[in-house]
Amino acid sequence: MNIVLINLLPHRDAKRKKRREAFYAGVFASIVLGGLVLALGYTVLSEMITQQQSRNDFLKAENAKLDSQIKDIASLKAEIEALRARQDAVEGLQADRNLPVHLFDDLTKDTPTGVQLSQIRQDGATVLIQGVALSQERVADFLRNLSRPDGWLEKPELIEIRSQIAPAAAGNAARVVAQFQLRATLKRPTPAGAASGATSGAAPMAKNPS
Repeated sequence: MNIVLINLLPHRDAKRKKRREAFYAGVFASIVLGGLVLALGYTVLSEMITQQQSRNDFLKAENAKLDSQIKDIASLKAEIEALRARQDAVEGLQADRNLPVHLFDDLTKDTPTGVQLSQIRQDGATVLIQGVALSQERVADFLRNLSRPDGWLEKPELIEIRSQIAPAAAGNAARVVAQFQLRATLKRPTPAGAASGATSGAAPMAKNPS
């Protein structure tokens, strides 16, 4: 019987070598593929970061523009308010200039026969009126006339009334008259968009208007 001896060591070594080479090739391919993936990911991320930075720069520029526009709007609003205040002040002065005319016109209409006014004085929005009447009933009529809603005076209030003897004059005998003092509130015209202010200081307006 013939025995054939075959040496398998070189063949096994060759297979082992091929496996090592295939393993190293796979590792190398994985490294290369991973590097490519990393490079691609880095490129994509860099592009996204660049685009986002570009958006951020655009938003910053737009915000700066908006801030500038807001400042301009605030400045315009301040100028408009200042102009309105000046306009209201001018309208208030013009309205106040006509108040004495309205006041004397009302007093002429509201003063009944038998009542003589001796002094009219304005202290802010308060008008103080002094006069003499033939009777207390005439003073009551005067107060009712001043209370009419379409007049320039409101809330008339009697401060003082007392009887005194008027001396004889021009052929008239001495008689008892009622000396009175009252006050009323002056209606101030209100210009559009502004509240009216009271005139400071007391100033005599007229004496003996009758």
